[in-house]
Amino acid sequence: MRGRTTNDEQQAFRASVRAFLTERVVPHVAEWEAAKCVPKSLYAEFGRLGVTGVQIPQEFGGAGEKSFIYNVILAEEVMHTGAVSGALQLHLNVVLPYFLELATPEQQARWFPAFVSGKSVTAIAMTEPGTGSDLAGISAKAVPDGDSYVLSGAKTFITGGVQADLVIVVARTSRSDADRRAGLTLLVVEEGMVGFSRGRNLDKLGLKSQDTGELFFDNVRVPAANRLGAEGNAFAYLTANLPQERMSIAISAQASSERAIDLTLDYTRERKAFGTPIASFQNTKFVLAGLSAKVEAGRQMVDRAVEELDAGVLTVADAARVKLFTTELQAEVMDSCLQLHGGYGYMLEYPIARMYADARVSRIYGGSSEIMKVIIAKDLGL
Repeated sequence: MRGRTTNDEQQAFRASVRAFLTERVVPHVAEWEAAKCVPKSLYAEFGRLGVTGVQIPQEFGGAGEKSFIYNVILAEEVMHTGAVSGALQLHLNVVLPYFLELATPEQQARWFPAFVSGKSVTAIAMTEPGTGSDLAGISAKAVPDGDSYVLSGAKTFITGGVQADLVIVVARTSRSDADRRAGLTLLVVEEGMVGFSRGRNLDKLGLKSQDTGELFFDNVRVPAANRLGAEGNAFAYLTANLPQERMSIAISAQASSERAIDLTLDYTRERKAFGTPIASFQNTKFVLAGLSAKVEAGRQMVDRAVEELDAGVLTVADAARVKLFTTELQAEVMDSCLQLHGGYGYMLEYPIARMYADARVSRIYGGSSEIMKVIIAKDLGL
């Protein structure tokens, strides 16, 4: 089993996460996929395991860990075991950094203890029915009114949005003709706020146990005390977190490619055609050999980028390169490995079928492959 661990503590964390996922989660995957979400109690179980508090400061009961490596280990073990984690990784990898960087001492004291225990999970609401990659086009608006903002608008495709206790909403508080990116603000909407409602838990091609919802804000009065960071600076905050968000997707894509090859090796060694194991055919050998070489290249890219992320030097363009490579490779690996499974690969009782469906969104969310190419081309001076 591949995976980057550099010391005994990290190896122990990996072992405990692997055991928990294998014993507590894997037996329920089919049930939770049918329910289109994991039970919220699962997040509290991750809390008792110590997963949800790894990066929370020690004064709030967390471990105060600065390295991203523990998030990497969780993502790899979820993929390698075939488990699911609902929207937990979105909470830890994408949303939590905004709280860690921007929350005031009062906000930290109010929210962080429940993050540590896993009793409170978050989501971030950027995408709108008419706005995807173009964040500057966000139309949800928040009008200042005394010590509050009055928030109106709708969001869609919000991972974890159905179950989240806190939702960071990206809303427009002002508009500038000179700069479309100016005037966006981060507001934390809490469960139970009047005017905040949730629509459907959307049906998806893959990632079926990860709730994905529609959110509606009908003149929701959000206290100014729930604003994260400075008013109007959201675009800069969002951009600053993009390398970690895209790396979290790349890490999962890489780990799923590694597992797909392992599963396919096992299958082709056992499955016979014309009285001979499929693994003995030259085509099988060449396909898996070629994929193995590319996946090993992806592993080197991911490991180096994780080191750069921890050091604070991973650029937006390099994160885009890693996401582009690993997610495009993931698509190739899933297609080829399913093909080697033959008709059985198309049956959902085989893990490769679910992995094939889950992988499709990797090239879309967190910035599509086309957006990654635009970023890389700009970095090349094109």
